[in-house]
Amino acid sequence: MELKITDLTKQFKEVAAVDGVSCTMTGGVYGLLGVNGAGKTTLMRMLCTLNTPTSGQITWDGQDIFSMAEAYRRILGYLPQEFGYYPDFTVEDYLLYIASIKGLRPVVAKRRTAELIRQVGLDRASGRKMKKLSGGMKRRAGIAQAMLNDPQILILDEPTAGLDPTERIRFRNLISELSEERIVLLSTHIVSDVEYIAKEILLMKDGRFVCRGTADEMIASMPEKVWSLTVPKKDVEAYLRRYKVSNVKAVPNGAELRILSAEPPAAARSDAGRGQAPAEIQNWQAVRQQEAHLQETTLEDVFLYHFGERSGDGNGEV
Repeated sequence: MELKITDLTKQFKEVAAVDGVSCTMTGGVYGLLGVNGAGKTTLMRMLCTLNTPTSGQITWDGQDIFSMAEAYRRILGYLPQEFGYYPDFTVEDYLLYIASIKGLRPVVAKRRTAELIRQVGLDRASGRKMKKLSGGMKRRAGIAQAMLNDPQILILDEPTAGLDPTERIRFRNLISELSEERIVLLSTHIVSDVEYIAKEILLMKDGRFVCRGTADEMIASMPEKVWSLTVPKKDVEAYLRRYKVSNVKAVPNGAELRILSAEPPAAARSDAGRGQAPAEIQNWQAVRQQEAHLQETTLEDVFLYHFGERSGDGNGEV
């Protein structure tokens, strides 16, 4: 079981949505992590043979997936970010309908539908119309339809988009369960969706993989450290302009900042007299009593390092 991507590129006029990416996936969950517009959906659509690469190759156990045609699609399950359904179909009718499109024999379709309804936790909603389902229930029905043919490759594009924290936890547990004896590729911009269940995380930016590995490996590779520093409220904006700040927490008489920096951000205070500190910060004496404390790095910090910008850097957000 090997899904291999080699020097894959997809060009749209002057823009390379996917730019020479390579990776090899075997059984387990793979997290495709990146902001909107990073190229995740384009990559997944090529893996589903919906888009043709400009260059490069995708192979399944050594065979080109586009040459395999229908044989490849029989082992593939796909849940797009927005999937279509007939609103007046019940959950059971919807799954039976999709099963018929996928070519499952009626007896197999009924058995698989019943199994999957139980597996995704829709037992009590099987007779409910799709339009009456909550967002989380619809996503669960979407995963069920992707699993009807018992695929060896399951591709999920932003499956937790718009869900509340409870439903996201339910989804993570379900995806982890479904990953046994198959490849699951999960695209998201929410770090917690993949932090604990992915065997490997692919961090995608501007069509390329800028970092990859387990969560621990990615955290260990972070070139910057994470610091906690409390500053007066009036100085917060200047710190936002100077540093990548992952969190601002209001505290009495100030704000506690979580800052990414190779050096302790407090060190800049000693430069105030030499004009190297931000000109906007006037009262360094007030913060000189505070010290920057080294914090444990998280995967969210790694995400911020690659995607975050100081608020003074163009239109970047922190």
